[in-house]
Amino acid sequence: MANSPQAKKRARQNEKRFAVNKARRSRIRTFLRKAEEAIASGNKEAAAEAVRAAQPELMRGVTKGVYHKNTASRKISRLTARVKALG
Repeated sequence: MANSPQAKKRARQNEKRFAVNKARRSRIRTFLRKAEEAIASGNKEAAAEAVRAAQPELMRGVTKGVYHKNTASRKISRLTARVKALG
């Protein structure tokens, strides 16, 4: 357990940051799940719209430090490739 005042403060900050990042990750996963479901439905227009909605959420996760830039780019790339394959 943290003993010094500085360590106690860092522990509090970590708890807050964990909660915020958890909410962000959950929000991003929701957008990704909607995109996956739209792709699975076979409707290209709905799938493209869902992927367009997911892209800024993923990139926002990158700027907030939840995801690495390459991870987000890879996810977006794979989703768009799957939407394109629906054609």
